[in-house]
Amino acid sequence: MQSSAQNLRYLVPSVPKPEIIFTPLTEFQVQAAVICARKLGIHVRVRSGGHDYEGVSYVSEIESPFIILDLARLRSISVDIRSSSAWVQAGATIGEVYYRIAEKSKVHGFPAGLCTTLGIGGHITGGAYGSMMRKFGLGADNVIDARIVDANGRILDRKAMGEDLFWAIRGGGGGSFGIILSWKIKLVHVPATVTVFTVTRTLEQGATKLLYRWQQVANKLDENLFIRVMIQPVNGSRIGKRTIATSYNALFLGSANRLLQVTKKSFPELNLTRKNCIETSWIKSVLYIAGFPSNTTPEVLLEAKSSNKAYFKAKSDFVQKPIPETVLEGLWKKFLQEDNPITIWNPYGGMMSKISESATPFPHRKGTLFKIQYLTVWFDGDKNQQKHINWIRKMYKYMGPYVSSSPRAAYVNYRDLDLGMNKKNHTSINQAKIWGAKYFKDNFNRLVNVKTKFDPSNFFRHEQSIPPLSVKS
Repeated sequence: MQSSAQNLRYLVPSVPKPEIIFTPLTEFQVQAAVICARKLGIHVRVRSGGHDYEGVSYVSEIESPFIILDLARLRSISVDIRSSSAWVQAGATIGEVYYRIAEKSKVHGFPAGLCTTLGIGGHITGGAYGSMMRKFGLGADNVIDARIVDANGRILDRKAMGEDLFWAIRGGGGGSFGIILSWKIKLVHVPATVTVFTVTRTLEQGATKLLYRWQQVANKLDENLFIRVMIQPVNGSRIGKRTIATSYNALFLGSANRLLQVTKKSFPELNLTRKNCIETSWIKSVLYIAGFPSNTTPEVLLEAKSSNKAYFKAKSDFVQKPIPETVLEGLWKKFLQEDNPITIWNPYGGMMSKISESATPFPHRKGTLFKIQYLTVWFDGDKNQQKHINWIRKMYKYMGPYVSSSPRAAYVNYRDLDLGMNKKNHTSINQAKIWGAKYFKDNFNRLVNVKTKFDPSNFFRHEQSIPPLSVKS
C-alpha cells in the first residue's frame, strides 16, 4: 500500500484499505483482473506512480470492498530513434523514460513532467505539463498511440478503440475510461546544449515588483524559454523573522549567450548574468529542474521511488490577467502565517497558445498567462491537519477574484476533492459538472458522451471520475 503512495494523509489507520493489491506482470493479467472484478462485482482502483494528490488511485472513500491494480511491474520502455518514438508501459516513471531516451540520443527528449517519479500512465491521462511545454505542448499532445484495457476487458490500441476514446484518455483524467497499459510517445528534438538557471529575490530585494513584471512577460517570451517561479517563506536576515523568497527556475533550449540576449531584450528586470547560467545536456537539465544536487548522475532517474513523502493538501488556478502588487502583498501576509506553504507559477504561451482547447480534453490554452499550484506541507501527522487544510482553503478563497472565472479553472492532475465528489451509487452529471467544467471546460460534455459509449455501466469510477449519461442525473 505504502510503496508508491506519495501523500501520507492517505496512509493513516483511519483511511479505508484495499482487500488486495494485485501487481500484474503482463498485459493479459491486467485484462484477467478486469474481467474477474467485473464478474465478481469488485471495485478496482488503478495505480501507476501513486502521485494522485487526493489518493484516489489507491484509496476509496465511496466504494467498499475495493482492490488496487498496481502497474509498477509494467515498466518496459522501447525507444526507436529512427522513428523518433517510444513505447512506454504505464508503470514506468517519467525519470526512467527520460533516461532511456537520453541513453539512445543526446538530441531527443520528451515534454513531460518535472517530478521524475511520476508514473507515466496516470501522468499523461491528466495532460502532463513540463518545462518544454511552451516549445512542444504537453505530454498528452505528443502521444501517437496507446494500449488500454476497456471496461469489457478488451485490449485495444488506437485503431481498435477509435478516435473518440483515444481523445478522452489524453487529458481526460485517469480512472474513467479504462486502464492504460502503454503509450506510444513522439520524441522531440532538443539541442545538444541547453541552459538552466535559478535566480532568487526576497521581498527586501524587490520580489513583488519583479513578480508583477514576470506576469506581464512570461507567456510572451521566446518559446524556447520556460521560467517558473517557486515562492515560499524563508528565514530573513534578522533572527526570528521570515520573509518571502521568489525563485526563478528556468530551462532554455539553447546556449547561455543566446539566453542572455533573450532576457536582456524581453525581461531585463531579472538582471540575469552569465554567472547565473549553467550550460548542460538536456538529461542533466531534468535533474537540475527536479532539484537534485549538482553532482547527481542521471542514473538516479532509475530509482523509481520518491523519498520526499509528506502530508500535503494542494489546489490550483489559471490566471488570465496579471495579479496586482497589492494583492501579492496580501498573499505574502497569508503565507507568513503558515508553516510550510509553497506556490509554483508555471508560464503558458508559446505552443500552448497554438493548440486548440478541444484538441485534447485539457482546455487551458490560449489566453492563459500562467498556472498556479498552491501547496501546504506538514510532517506532524494528522494532529494539526485541519489547521493546514483550513489555511489553504482561506488562501484559495482570497485569490478567487484575481484568477480565471466562469468557471474558475483547475488542473485535474492537481486533484482537489474540495471542488466536488461523486457519491456512492449516485453519480450525478449535474453535480459532476461543477468540478468537471473546472478541469475540462466545455470538453466535459464530450467526455461524458465518450464515457457513455465505452463504459455505460460506470465500471471505472472514483470520487471524480467522468459519469455516463445512463447513470441517474
